Amino acid sequence: MTESRGGPPVSRTRVLLADDEPLMRAGVRAILGTAPDIEVVAEAADGRETVDQALRHRPDVCLLDIRMPRLDGLGVAAELARALPATAVVMLTTFSEDEYIAGSLGSGAAGFLLKSGDPRELIAGVRAVAEGGSCLSPSVARRVISHLGGGQLGRGAAARARVAELTGREREVLGLVGAGLSNAEIAQRLFLVEGTVKAHVSAILARLGFRNRVQAAILAYEAGLVPAS
Repeated sequence: MTESRGGPPVSRTRVLLADDEPLMRAGVRAILGTAPDIEVVAEAADGRETVDQALRHRPDVCLLDIRMPRLDGLGVAAELARALPATAVVMLTTFSEDEYIAGSLGSGAAGFLLKSGDPRELIAGVRAVAEGGSCLSPSVARRVISHLGGGQLGRGAAARARVAELTGREREVLGLVGAGLSNAEIAQRLFLVEGTVKAHVSAILARLGFRNRVQAAILAYEAGLVPAS
């Protein structure tokens, strides 16, 4: 995060925008430019350049197209998960096939947004992942939840067995992660300090062997931990 100078401090989320289409980058930059708390600090036109720019600028969020020259978005996400774990990766693409969704979440992405979505959805998604949350386009979220709901009872049993090794508080936090809450929102809900929530989330991911909150959220759904809204 950065702060403005010459006036009241304004926390800004620093974003790296990666897409091989100049017009698409210009459009996304224009959308993000309407949010005073978001700043595009660099752009890239291919996967290798994206990794180089990320290592140079260390952005809070990296918006990636899936299909890019030299190294695709899935490869970039995997490299950034290893080299810059503090940088949240969001896939921004026209492709919503199941294999792309699964590949994105498996590679360490914290979100999956469609270019055809509402511009407000893009801004909200960037803010969510910057705060430690996750984001999925509504149509993608419906497909993920539908897939989970249509799974065998064995999936639920296996998920419940996995979360059984967590403490009661960790299961409570995991359920709220599954509901899409950020660390700050979870802290407010559970009357905890935000740093404590962050520590719980890190412990949950490490114990379950997950790279990001989206994977944890899916397990929370499977295990029946997500509270009713």
